[in-house]
Amino acid sequence: MGEGPDLLPSSPPSVRGAELWTVLRMMEWSGEYLEGKGIKRGRLDAEHLLAHVLGLGRLELYLQFDRTLVAAELDRYRPLLKRRAKREPLQYILGHAAFRELDLEVDGRVLIPRPETEILIDEVLEWARAHAGARARALDVGTGSGAIALSLVLEGPFDLVVATDSSEAALEIARCNAEAAGLDDKVEFRLGSYFEPVSEAEVFDLVVSNPPYVAEEEARSLEPEVREWEPRDALFAGPDGMAALRAIVAGAGLRLRPGGLLALEVGAGQAGPVVAMLEDRGEYVDVRVRRDLTGRERMVLTRRAITN
Repeated sequence: MGEGPDLLPSSPPSVRGAELWTVLRMMEWSGEYLEGKGIKRGRLDAEHLLAHVLGLGRLELYLQFDRTLVAAELDRYRPLLKRRAKREPLQYILGHAAFRELDLEVDGRVLIPRPETEILIDEVLEWARAHAGARARALDVGTGSGAIALSLVLEGPFDLVVATDSSEAALEIARCNAEAAGLDDKVEFRLGSYFEPVSEAEVFDLVVSNPPYVAEEEARSLEPEVREWEPRDALFAGPDGMAALRAIVAGAGLRLRPGGLLALEVGAGQAGPVVAMLEDRGEYVDVRVRRDLTGRERMVLTRRAITN
């Protein structure tokens, strides 16, 4: 690709003299620039960044191809493009991420919500509408940005969700998201690992978690956006990636009412071992696995047995 005006090596363009940058030219140049940095959807990311700077929706850019960018707009755009070129996630640069019906604040304190987790919530909501009462209670273990907890109270029959996390920094983000969505009165955020913040007397209709499940030895195989920018404590779970899942499986039964649902997101290749753990405990029934949109086994769901 050709270089733009006033370029340092591999850096984005600035204004020089009478040379003009239109919206279309900037989109095309920036897309090639990001793709040259190894970013597969460089053009799309460039469009999101430029739309953000101009205060437009991304598709509105297509109605303004010939608009000339002024110096102030280029000055705001250039550092954002540089950040993306360094493989900082787009969502962190923009400061938010779409998740189901929510627009969530995100930064390096929390994981970026993934589409797989939306499928997990689909499964949970389908069960809840059929089996949970009007004043159902849920426990979200490792809430991060609050994506699961807030979706449950926004879309489901849950009267209260207790959301725990071992990171106070993550809970700060989650509380902000709850307030922004007007749901802070229905979600109770608590600091602590796994079930530590929950008393023995508390019982829930649902325990749900998208826990850390990446094996430490897999770090090198992750994309730079994940490996270098997202919080390690929310990603990695010991040598085999199963430490958090073992802890949740071991402790969830005591927090579930008989017939209550345990719903877990798991990593690639982990569904089988998690199913085996659940069946070995003897306190769960109807263990099932749900695949994601790519056909991978990524969700494990089961009910606490009802005993006489």
